[in-house]
Amino acid sequence: MQQKIIILDFGSQTTQLIGRRVRELDTFCEILPYNKFPKGDPSVIGVILSGSPFSVYDKEAFKIDLDEIRGKYPVLGICYGAQFMSYTLGGNVEPAGTREYGRANLASFDKENPLFKGFEENSQVWMSHGDTITKLPEGFKVIASTDKVVNAAYQAVGEQLWGVQFHPEVFHSVQGTLLLKNFVVDICGSKQDWSAASFVDTTVAELKEQLGDDRVILGLSGGVDSSVAAVLLNKAIGKNLTCIFVDHGMLRKNEFKNVLHDYECLGLNVIGVDASAKFFKDLEGVTDPEQKRKIIGRDFVEVFDAEARKITDAKWLAQGTIYPDRIESLNITGKTIKSHHNVGGLPEEMNLQLCEPLKWLFKDEVRRVGRQMGMPEHLITRHPFPGPGLAVRILGDITPEKVRVLQDADDIFIQGLRDWGLYDQVWQAGVILLPVKSVGVMGDERTYERAVALRAVTSTDAMTADWAHLPYDFMAKVSNDIINKVKGVNRVCYDISSKPPSTIEWE
Repeated sequence: MQQKIIILDFGSQTTQLIGRRVRELDTFCEILPYNKFPKGDPSVIGVILSGSPFSVYDKEAFKIDLDEIRGKYPVLGICYGAQFMSYTLGGNVEPAGTREYGRANLASFDKENPLFKGFEENSQVWMSHGDTITKLPEGFKVIASTDKVVNAAYQAVGEQLWGVQFHPEVFHSVQGTLLLKNFVVDICGSKQDWSAASFVDTTVAELKEQLGDDRVILGLSGGVDSSVAAVLLNKAIGKNLTCIFVDHGMLRKNEFKNVLHDYECLGLNVIGVDASAKFFKDLEGVTDPEQKRKIIGRDFVEVFDAEARKITDAKWLAQGTIYPDRIESLNITGKTIKSHHNVGGLPEEMNLQLCEPLKWLFKDEVRRVGRQMGMPEHLITRHPFPGPGLAVRILGDITPEKVRVLQDADDIFIQGLRDWGLYDQVWQAGVILLPVKSVGVMGDERTYERAVALRAVTSTDAMTADWAHLPYDFMAKVSNDIINKVKGVNRVCYDISSKPPSTIEWE
């Protein structure tokens, strides 16, 4: 039986990060809404209560019955989780005089307490709260303090119940991973047997049992998630998997041919569909970004559906859905972060069952699984790429000629990043074709041609992003190559906007 830690989500922005840190300890975990604790599950070895945007004394604050978990499992409350347990069990939580946010240091901590085993003196932690615990419940003891927060961490005497006011899951809590390891491994007793290798073995066995001799269809995008899902399914059911890769005409230069070649080398049964003429026709004259996306989404569904119907005995539709997609679709705080629609919403009349082999994995785990299965590195480390492709990087209407110009410029930029060893330092990069022309001089002739903008960002999760500080020599080389080699471009700019307030893509 696979051991697991349950993380009850009270709506914190860092709940996913707690999950990733636990997984990094080779321990399986599930993130569930605060009110969905799995009663009677013998595989649960511990519980973590997350932070929350609410104050514990707010009328609308999320609450649980602590009797369901107290005394039954080791429990760790983080920020709101710590305040909630203290407040519910008889302590006091009040607004802090000033919001306690940012770096702090543990002025003192209980060296004998198992939660702080191996901690160094004055260890840096990260605070982010507007309330503070002013009084602990009876039978609770302080086990760590900062110069401003007396009850920075506590334990219920004689119980496996802890609370920390700081956030051990964030990078700025220097020994935060150690604290989580002390809880997950030493206190909860994790065997640390969750790994990419164990995931592949277990999932292949489960897929064989789930799918049997049934035929499965999977829509490939060329991205990491769908590619890893395809290889995993191929290991389980082989020839019973049919992959469909649709070219809407706005992929990167030579991408349709190159990706098909990669998939064939991996032994996948892939059908390549060049539907670019249909997409270009339907996009003719359209300039509104949202309308472009809707047309491409609609056309993709039509093309995919038509191809899928040729496989008359298929019973399953496979998707590369990963864990963050599902977490973001959970309505925990009353506001869904985003609705997940992996393949753009396929018609219900397809009457296929859904198979999502990666549904428990975070993005970094997907990449580890891909490496475990021997997939080529360039597929595993591929930057995110928008579903509508270059259509949302061409401001204004779409034409084959504009796509050709952008493909050529983009190819020079991306290949340059690879050649200079910069590709893996960047989260996402690409070129945007601007709806303006500018005057230039080439040789002795005056030109009036297009301008392009280069975009490269660094990020960990795409929720926030900063513009990549690329070397000037590299930028000069790329700009010079684009202007000299791409017919129709005579000016190159670099986008130095961060997210927020800007977005990564321009449309």
